[in-house]
Amino acid sequence: MRSSRRLERIPPYLFAELERKLAAKRAAGVDVISLGIGDPDMPTYAPIVDAAQRAVADPSTHRYPSNRGRPEFREAVAAFYARRFGVELDPETEVMPAIGAKECIFNLNLAFLDPGDVALASDPGYPVYTGGPLLAGGDPVLMPLLADRGFSPDLGRIPQDVLHRARLMFINYPNNPTGAVVPDGLFEQVAELGARHDILVVHDNSYSEITFDGYVAPSFLQTPGAKETGVEVFSLSKGYNMTGWRCAAIVGNAEAIARYWQLKSNIDSGLFDAVQLAGAAALAPEVDSEVEAMNALYTRRRDLVCDALAEAGVNVTPPRGTIYVWAPIPPGFESAAAYCEYVLEEAAVAITPGGAYGPSGEGFFRISLTTPDDRLLEAVKRLRRL
Repeated sequence: MRSSRRLERIPPYLFAELERKLAAKRAAGVDVISLGIGDPDMPTYAPIVDAAQRAVADPSTHRYPSNRGRPEFREAVAAFYARRFGVELDPETEVMPAIGAKECIFNLNLAFLDPGDVALASDPGYPVYTGGPLLAGGDPVLMPLLADRGFSPDLGRIPQDVLHRARLMFINYPNNPTGAVVPDGLFEQVAELGARHDILVVHDNSYSEITFDGYVAPSFLQTPGAKETGVEVFSLSKGYNMTGWRCAAIVGNAEAIARYWQLKSNIDSGLFDAVQLAGAAALAPEVDSEVEAMNALYTRRRDLVCDALAEAGVNVTPPRGTIYVWAPIPPGFESAAAYCEYVLEEAAVAITPGGAYGPSGEGFFRISLTTPDDRLLEAVKRLRRL
């Protein structure tokens, strides 16, 4: 049975391969602690679950949802953006639900790329930034994020012929996998570049609500001119412990959202109404205190991991955002993959190699903080012993 050529263009998905390795270890009786996948271990906040339970019990939510989304959800997203970021959005034309950020980012490739078109993708970055263009028939071109630039792309080094072919640009701050926050002036540069070359900027805003040490993450749409050239994908997965709910929204440029809607109406039937109502509850002001408490938990876990790595001689910078710690591999290993394999075999701790997120991630590894405290402490002890 032969697969399509488009499927043959992409490698196996990073986390699917990691899950396969973990399952094999556990089947062999090994007590593996996974610090690899960023899947919050705490339950979804109670007000969200309560709203969902009421919505699921309402028969009116059991019918086909609208791709365009329920007014309650779109209005809640618009109100949240006004309160949180000072960004005014028209809930009728500038907000639309998505079945998670991953679905949204992938489908934007189908909506805007033709064969031969380019998507500029952060490197290292979320694998869908490169896998999506390949499946759509386009070409991902990497923008290296280097430590000496605060993990920001050097836009001036993008070749002119690439800019002429570019139709999409994927950026993400606070950044996965590096934990970096957006450097001053970068959003302005990106908005200007997008306007000059007719590139749709896609800001993956999955981690703005997970920040530490007093840092408050901005929205790309706060940038002058950003709404004219870009969209933002706001995910509720990480900040609200809703990874399994698949609840997100695309906001910003009305024309781009209309094109996304045109595509979606031919692909799926929209986000379950009960999930949309739960998402609306998540964005209410009274849930802010739940988010603050979760950030306090992640701060404690971050400090635990960074202190242990520092004691083991790893030069690690504590992140100011996301649920990840990004650190250089110790000397003596030929690659990040070799180090992570060594850690898995010798300490039964799963961490992800930076090279899996792109060539510029080589030499680093990522630790996720979404593990219960006792297991995280045990994993840190094992790493320290190595």
